[in-house]
Amino acid sequence: MRLLVSVRDARDAQAAVRGGAAIVDAKDPRRGALGPVTPRMLARIRAAVPSDIPVSAALGDAATEVVVPRGVVYVKVGLRNVGGAGHARALAQRAAQGAAAAGAALVLVAYADASRAGSLPPLAIPDIAATAGARGVLLDTAFKDRGSLFDLLDVAQVAQWLAAARAAGLFTALAGSLGEPGLRTAHALGADIVGVRGAACDGGRSGRVSAARVAALSALVAAAVA
Repeated sequence: MRLLVSVRDARDAQAAVRGGAAIVDAKDPRRGALGPVTPRMLARIRAAVPSDIPVSAALGDAATEVVVPRGVVYVKVGLRNVGGAGHARALAQRAAQGAAAAGAALVLVAYADASRAGSLPPLAIPDIAATAGARGVLLDTAFKDRGSLFDLLDVAQVAQWLAAARAAGLFTALAGSLGEPGLRTAHALGADIVGVRGAACDGGRSGRVSAARVAALSALVAAAVA
């Protein structure tokens, strides 16, 4: 299992790298679960991260056009306020094509709080992602005010979602206000990637990424894998 740390600027990115993050994810938490940073900021984040560490970028929800900046390996796109399967498939296909044209891979995002987010149920997303040509899927929370991923879905439901994603040939990622217990559960369930923001920051998700916090999370992930 690899640790992904979401960062909002180059300073955050440098702290994430010092702490041992396996993937650095560009995201502006002030703009929601998949809030994109500006193109200029994304370029600064990429420049602050060694070339051997992948950079991913959140591009928002229901994107009708995906513009992938240079140097980004993965792009995350969600389907908030997209309730119809046909519309979701069309959006996912366009996003996958846009990512592939820039040499990146699409990660389609499912929401544990799908009904509140106006999105399709989590179990509908793996098939849509695979059909569109995405490489992976992420199960996250659209809203950050009602607990973590495992407060919204029980372990059996998350395991079912992971199994569906694997059966579709996709890599899997879990996020959503996860702390130490959530990371342990994610590993036990066999997730490929676990994503954090608040747990890596001093002062919560709106604070600053702390190299020490990231190092502690990296050590936890390494111990779990070992």
